Amino acid sequence: MNPKELKEMLALMAEYGLTELEIEKNGFKIRLKKGGSGNVMIQREEMSEAHLVRPTERTEPKSSGPGSAKEEEGVTIIRSPMVGTFYAAPAPDQEAYVVKGKTISSGDVLCIIEAMKLMNEIKSEISGRVVQILVENGQPVEFDQPLFKIQKT
Repeated sequence: MNPKELKEMLALMAEYGLTELEIEKNGFKIRLKKGGSGNVMIQREEMSEAHLVRPTERTEPKSSGPGSAKEEEGVTIIRSPMVGTFYAAPAPDQEAYVVKGKTISSGDVLCIIEAMKLMNEIKSEISGRVVQILVENGQPVEFDQPLFKIQKT
């Protein structure tokens, strides 16, 4: 990681008013976190295979407050591995990678998340049917934000 890339990350934090930013790239992970004083703390670590993007399966909701619904059995939530912009298709004039009801296989591209002008393909780790797409094309997404609900087959 060079100083220019670090400056771009800090500018991204300022532009979107973020207090925390985590980026994973080529087996390298960096987390920037703005402290109460406005200073930015930098934490970095080398990534192992175990840290790579994997869908998470939840049997209980994150919060138990009003509006939180229990996950349906056999449904996997695919979450964003990074902060960025969600794109449903490879280009504006092309069809979306997936639509509600489409059957997908493990390894199929689900979407692209643009982070720092890099286009990151998000691939499915499971086979199943797309039950719901939880974000809109062009919408900013946060780290660990739910993107898709996939019914395992």
